[in-house]
Amino acid sequence: MRKRITSGPVTTSRAILVLVITAMASMFLWTPTASAHGTIVSPATRAYQCWQSWGNNHTNPAMQTEDPMCYQAFQANADTMWNWMSALRDGLGGNFQGATPDGNLCSNNLSRNNSLNTPGRWRTTNVSNNFTMHLYDQASHGADFIRVYVSKQGFDPTTQRLGWGNLDFITQTGRYAPAKDIRFNVQTSGYRGHHVVFTIWQASHLDQAYMWCSDVNFG
Repeated sequence: MRKRITSGPVTTSRAILVLVITAMASMFLWTPTASAHGTIVSPATRAYQCWQSWGNNHTNPAMQTEDPMCYQAFQANADTMWNWMSALRDGLGGNFQGATPDGNLCSNNLSRNNSLNTPGRWRTTNVSNNFTMHLYDQASHGADFIRVYVSKQGFDPTTQRLGWGNLDFITQTGRYAPAKDIRFNVQTSGYRGHHVVFTIWQASHLDQAYMWCSDVNFG
């Protein structure tokens, strides 16, 4: 008679350990960090657009040809996309320009997000001269204000890194009470083609400044 082999405690423990490691890896890949807060989801920021387009399909080789800017961003540091809500810096005291060198605006001067500064054909959102912006604030911290700029006519986002001198100031909002979704209108004129909408969100709960670039196409 053939002897039946049963799983012992060591085998069972190893199986449980594998399941735990797999679950933890899945959480690391797909869940934003606990320190995450929010971003502009419309028009989508560069990191959010890449996560939205490729987060569930980030190993697809088609990304290299279909969306080369997101491809280079994933290759440089995939955490930039997984943590698209966490592009913040503490304690700037409103000195946004002094604390953020030219060429580092789209990354909020965070080295881990440097790929977002790279010029190229980032995917754009079609907008009119009057459009609505949507801040998704997962932690519902509210805003002291939100400041919006648009890159000057003649600036080429496909070949130039964004600097402060490339921006037209458009508007600054007032305060917003804590909420997950904050929407506001932006009125512009005279823009055509591919531009960068540069946004600063000064959160209300602490001196935390978020800065992002959203690529748009003014029709």
